[in-house]
Amino acid sequence: MKNILNAPFVEEMKKTTANMYRLGWDERNGGNISYLLDEKEVAEYLDLGKVLRTIPTGFDASPLIGKIFIVTGTGKYFKNVEDDPETNLGIIRITEDGTTAELLWGWKDGGKFTSELPAHLMSHIARLKVEPRNRVIMHTHPTYTLAMNYVHELDEKKFTHSLWEMCTECIVVFPDGVGVLPWMLCGTAEIGEATAKKMEEFRLVVWGMHGIYGAGTTMDETFGLIETVEKAAQIYMLTAHLPRVNTIRDSEMVELAEFFKVKYRKDFLNL
Repeated sequence: MKNILNAPFVEEMKKTTANMYRLGWDERNGGNISYLLDEKEVAEYLDLGKVLRTIPTGFDASPLIGKIFIVTGTGKYFKNVEDDPETNLGIIRITEDGTTAELLWGWKDGGKFTSELPAHLMSHIARLKVEPRNRVIMHTHPTYTLAMNYVHELDEKKFTHSLWEMCTECIVVFPDGVGVLPWMLCGTAEIGEATAKKMEEFRLVVWGMHGIYGAGTTMDETFGLIETVEKAAQIYMLTAHLPRVNTIRDSEMVELAEFFKVKYRKDFLNL
């Protein structure tokens, strides 16, 4: 059996969490990632019949029964994942009752999955219905995106439009726009349900005064979605207090979207 520490999905988690910490998006134990894995690939590295322990999830994830995920741990710092993945990450499988996770590897110090796991699982369920290839849910606290929450209306049409105006690539990268939620208590079923509902139409959901959730088919795609929003938010925050001399017009956004053949939210434009 191959060494789990060399598995591509472990390497992806190590590199991505290191990048997110380096960028200042995930202070202390902020941020969490869950990644739906291919069972056959995992079986090359782990004995899938060997369960280390079981952990209640606090949520009925019946649509995900038998699915295997690699997940960041609660209270774990992203900066430590690269050096000690077996303590900071875990590989879990959703059991037949839908409300329990079997730990197959990781959290060797007795830890468990992120407190936001129910929100992640709800979002996975929602995204898989829309796009069966979606495998990654990523939550993080990008600095400028968060700053923008305090000076911009938390209206998803207006918020998306402002982001689209900041970089030529934005309407091409996230043509479906950005969903927005008001401030809500984190770690609850309520915020998980609200996020999952938004995930039915958006791959990106802003948590007001908290951070952002992203969904994608790969780690790179999901990271890239959030990275693009953050770049746009940075430009917004650097220019918001200055007189606007130039902008990307709505007609030009349409030209972009149609040239790159992406399905965009026409209702988010002022045409």
